[in-house]
This record gives sequence, C-alpha cells and structure tokens, in this order.
Amino acid sequence: MIRLRRPADDGGIAEVITAAFGAEGTAVATLWADVVARGLDRAQLVAVDDDQVVGHVGLSHGWLDARRALVDVLVLSPLSVAPDRQAAGIGTALLAAAVAEAERLGAPMVVLEGDPGYYSRRGWVPGAEHGIEAATPRVPGPAFQVVLLEGHEEWMTGRIVYREVWWEHDAAGLRDPLLAQVEDVLTRRSRPAAPR
Repeated sequence: MIRLRRPADDGGIAEVITAAFGAEGTAVATLWADVVARGLDRAQLVAVDDDQVVGHVGLSHGWLDARRALVDVLVLSPLSVAPDRQAAGIGTALLAAAVAEAERLGAPMVVLEGDPGYYSRRGWVPGAEHGIEAATPRVPGPAFQVVLLEGHEEWMTGRIVYREVWWEHDAAGLRDPLLAQVEDVLTRRSRPAAPR
C-alpha cells in the first residue's frame, strides 16, 4: 500500500534509504533528514507491507529560474526501495503516487537526477527537451529528468535552483571519477548498435 508518511514511519524511512543506497546510504539518509529538519520537504510517501516501510519517496522544494519569474517546483529525491523488495513494482508505484501528489499540490513540474533508462520507461524525459536545465553541469544531460504537470506553462524554461541543503551536502550532481564513469556509460548507451 502507498500512502502519505506518518511520524511513526521515520525510523523505517531512514532504514530503507540507508539500505537502498548501499555505500552512499548513510549520506543520503542524513541529507534527507536535514531536508526535513529545515522544513523543505513538501511530501513524503511510503510503501508499507504489514505496517513496515518497504519504500519511500520524497518531494522537496526547489525553483526554476525562468526569464519571467522564479517558479516553485518540486525535486524528487530520494526514491528508495528495500533491497529485498526491489524489482517488484514498488518504485514504479511510488513514482506514480509522487507525481499525483505533486499535481495535487499544484506544482508545474517535478525534476530529478537519475538513471534515464529507469525513469524514461515511467514517463520522465530529459529536461533539455523542455528547455529546463539542471542546477549544475555536473548532472549528465540524460540523467536530468522532468515530468511536466497541468500547471506548467510554455514560458517556464530555465535553470533549476536547488535549495542550499543540497549544496551543503555536496549532493547536486556528481563528481569525478564517478561523473566521468556515468558520462561514459550514458555515451555508450546512446550510440547506435553496430550492424552485425
């Protein structure tokens, strides 16, 4: 079952984030706890099984720096599913619920940094397709994804601006050597297959 987060879920949320992100889990859980402590979260949804949290997605505040105005947007991060529950549709269900909640909140768009192979199969597209730029050039183009919602207007183009917490945790984009590795993988994925 997918539902909005309740205070009693917080321990389970931290456990799921930590487990889902492996070696980076503690850092991601600490970042999210800081986002929440600063009141920057706009929605949290959980997947529960027998009242145990098995998945979580967070939506936090950001801006789009458009020529006409600074626009409030939502940033989707983190998306976490317990390792023993992955590949069972929980992440897809959490994404759909997060987009529905963002629509309910009146956001014009939701942005994220993530695997384009995963997110594109679930309706997300590169931000560049809509004139929306990542907050930093350290996000490979295909990995910066967006979903436009009913409140979006054509003039809403420009660069995303993350809240200060993302920068303080050095969590915007990637750094070398990981950045170079991801760029290499994405470049190889986008090349057409050689004829046989």
